[in-house]
Amino acid sequence: MVGGGAAGFFAAIAAAENGANVTVLEKTSRLLDKVRISGGGRCNVTHACFEPREFATRYPRGGSALLSPFQKFSARDTVEWFAARGVKLKTESDGRMFPVTDSSQTIMDCLLHAAQNAGVKWRLNCAVESAAKRTDGRFELILSGGEKISGDKLLLATGGCRAAAAGQLAVSLGHTLEAPVPSLFTFQIGTPWLRSLAGVSLESAEIFVPAIKRRERGPLLVTHWGLSGPAVLKISAWGARALHDLNYQFPLIVNWLPESNAEKIIQDFQSRRESAGAKLVVNLPLFPLTARLWEQLVLAAGVARDTRWSALTRAQAHELAQQVLRSEFLVTAKSLNKDEFVTCGGVKLSEVSFQTMESKICPGLFFAGELLDIDGVTGGFNFQAAWTTGYVAGQAMSA
Repeated sequence: MVGGGAAGFFAAIAAAENGANVTVLEKTSRLLDKVRISGGGRCNVTHACFEPREFATRYPRGGSALLSPFQKFSARDTVEWFAARGVKLKTESDGRMFPVTDSSQTIMDCLLHAAQNAGVKWRLNCAVESAAKRTDGRFELILSGGEKISGDKLLLATGGCRAAAAGQLAVSLGHTLEAPVPSLFTFQIGTPWLRSLAGVSLESAEIFVPAIKRRERGPLLVTHWGLSGPAVLKISAWGARALHDLNYQFPLIVNWLPESNAEKIIQDFQSRRESAGAKLVVNLPLFPLTARLWEQLVLAAGVARDTRWSALTRAQAHELAQQVLRSEFLVTAKSLNKDEFVTCGGVKLSEVSFQTMESKICPGLFFAGELLDIDGVTGGFNFQAAWTTGYVAGQAMSA
């Protein structure tokens, strides 16, 4: 197994528990590094969606291919797998599932213990320089120090191809890579009044990118560089290739009150003219907007800070309603999301049998995890793809 991340390690456990002699080769000094840091150190193990077909809809790329593997190892199986080894998961309000300890170390310890019990061996600081298939059908690997090792089966689980070089072992064995581009990222926006709101969050907002005709609704977070949160991460995942083609420069429209509409808001303004006419517009925010956000929306709409509700003109009311429902910003760049390192691109899915995760081009070669052109939205979906493809590959390799 080349790669000691979630997918490679899970595949190693599945194969070893089925009787195979397994060695994991990890080029860094640590196993399961992404597990350790994910979810702010809590590890978002999976998502509480237990119908495989529904689960597969959360993948901008690879959802259809994952349907068969999800029938063999679903989110429910993941929950049961960890429970059987003493780790209970809890479900948060948005469906994300974490260990009840809120510590990724719990997940790492469980995986390491399962691997040790199954007899998995591993080697750290062990980069694989090249891989080839010999005439006798075995795979020969040359390690960074020049050492040669061989095996009957080979699994590549080297992670996302953020650079094409990361997929060079797969290419050397006959595979094609879909071009890598970032999938989960946040938006850099230079508008000063927006940046002044760093730390403000909304439970539900709607964002729209006209250039790709894509909109998403969900929690939104204002940062010191622009916008983040699940709504932004979702739209960045679904629009990964299109936004890359735009060089990450495009207009963005934010609806801060997606549950409302212009007519309701204008009516609300009218009732405030009548019931709170002497109060300043800037001091009476629309629910559930925060006072800081409301103040900036009022000023951005051209309404002076000392304007009272009784003096708000129809034109100003219309402009303010538009600002609430259609704030326009220019995205100028992207920033990688700290907790997610997901890349769109990787080994072409048509070259892999998803019944077994075995290569259609090179028999005995298997794949798992983000090395494949599969990526999910944020919320535990990328880890589930790792557990599932790893499990299916490990089972098939040891069959």
